[in-house]
Amino acid sequence: MNVLIKLEIARTLRNKKFVFFSVVYPSVLFLLIAGPQDNSVVTGTGLPMGAFYMVAMASFGALTAVLMGNSEKIAKEREKGWVRQLRLTTLPGRGYVLAKVAAAAVVTLPSILVVFVVASISKGVRLDAWQWLALTGVIWAGSLCFAALGVAIGYLVSGDAVRPVTMITYFGLSVLGGLWLPVTSYPRWLQDIAEWLPTHAYAGLGQAIELGGAPHLKDVCILVAYFLVFAGGAARLYRRDTLKA
Repeated sequence: MNVLIKLEIARTLRNKKFVFFSVVYPSVLFLLIAGPQDNSVVTGTGLPMGAFYMVAMASFGALTAVLMGNSEKIAKEREKGWVRQLRLTTLPGRGYVLAKVAAAAVVTLPSILVVFVVASISKGVRLDAWQWLALTGVIWAGSLCFAALGVAIGYLVSGDAVRPVTMITYFGLSVLGGLWLPVTSYPRWLQDIAEWLPTHAYAGLGQAIELGGAPHLKDVCILVAYFLVFAGGAARLYRRDTLKA
């Protein structure tokens, strides 16, 4: 299993297009969205513009790495027969999934840190040392929820359909969850929906830390609940795919 994890990490890092969209793209978006605006407080959050979008884009970058990477790779490898070949070895099924998550996690951490550096330099975001460490930890750990979703999508759809399905899910969750725009700018009915989305809870973890407190219990529970649903779905779809092989 360790060999496969190293192989997956090496393959991920060699994919320049994937690394760009996972690591560089979120920072570029931060500069495009937050850069031209003043650092006034975002309505309803208590956070200045720079701090708000720093967490939003760091979360967006982590989401990109684990969701886009896992779903497309798994769907295409199923189609090419690579997953079937691995089942003929002694590698347990969980080992294959773990290797995918580990490879995505390696890219997730740089994507978070690069956004932090860019926000600190361009918008003057300043936090205590414990806040930087806590932010990195919760955004990195929270990405596991979307890693599980990526695995589920990879086993749910074919190689031809995986990209459009993933993109719709990816942009839908990002926009509706408030990673690109504050949900306070949405109509009331849309705000009510956004509050129960995993991306909104995900960003909420970091925003609470920036305000000097602990993540809200509601956000933690929502994210854990979605993780259990996504992981359970991924496990069921994996078993179904095994029976078909």
